[in-house]
Amino acid sequence: MSWKSVLELSSRRQRTAGSEEELLCAVAKAADLRIGTEFRHNEHIDIRSTDSDLIREFMTFDVTYLVENRWAAGICTRRQPVLLPGGLGPKPSLSLFMYNQNGQQAVASLGLDGPPPAGRRGADKVFAHEMSRYHQQDAWDNATNAPSQNFIYDFDTYRFLVEDRWRPVLHNAADGTILAGSVGELAEHVNQGANVKVGISRLCDDLAADKSALVQHEVFVGTVATYHYTGRKLFIAATQPLVRVRPAIPMAYASESWDMGWLVVRSDGRVASMLYDPYTLCPHQKPLRCGVRWFVDQ
Repeated sequence: MSWKSVLELSSRRQRTAGSEEELLCAVAKAADLRIGTEFRHNEHIDIRSTDSDLIREFMTFDVTYLVENRWAAGICTRRQPVLLPGGLGPKPSLSLFMYNQNGQQAVASLGLDGPPPAGRRGADKVFAHEMSRYHQQDAWDNATNAPSQNFIYDFDTYRFLVEDRWRPVLHNAADGTILAGSVGELAEHVNQGANVKVGISRLCDDLAADKSALVQHEVFVGTVATYHYTGRKLFIAATQPLVRVRPAIPMAYASESWDMGWLVVRSDGRVASMLYDPYTLCPHQKPLRCGVRWFVDQ
């Protein structure tokens, strides 16, 4: 398979090509997601520079969200701050960028440089930004180890590209009932060298502010190791790192609304998690029950 542009937006985030439906269909099938944007160096990187070179950025979003089957978002989970043209930012951290299908953006920073600060949590003041194309909507937890904000930067273009290389081979309910496919079919593909990706339903329910109004959602993430218990007909996978965010339309960061960690997912609906509090970096384990769709690359 090759990458395909399924949705393009203008600087005003109006659709110029493709469709939201194409993007949603691809995300629902566990497609890999990259988003390309365009900007000028002296408008986005260094506004005091005379360098007006056009920069095309492509970012890989390792984790994707499908919310209520009508909204898609992606999170970049492995990016350090970058100082263009050729360096890294001064603070060791992860820049957890999140992009929505309508071009709304967000970023949370996870500090990795020593004992986390214990500053005040909550909404913070939004200051005027020198970049005329940068529109910050809010700010959260600025004095902590996990500051975040939601914003829109008016990129010249937004291109949503997908690689639709995954095929569903197993679907288990949260109670372990097999709804489609079989463990045997999944195992056979893995025996032949296939990679595995999972779509996990209701993974972030515990992050909801209102437990009486949960938002249906599915989180897609790749795996790094799989285990097939041949006698028990049980399949297990260890995931790549992922960021859990309170589901909403649009997806957004807020105080105490997200965390990061790793999962061990099983075909009987059991999910083990090692989740890190972004403010303290203290880990905790939380057993979960989730429906899971299992995909293999073709």
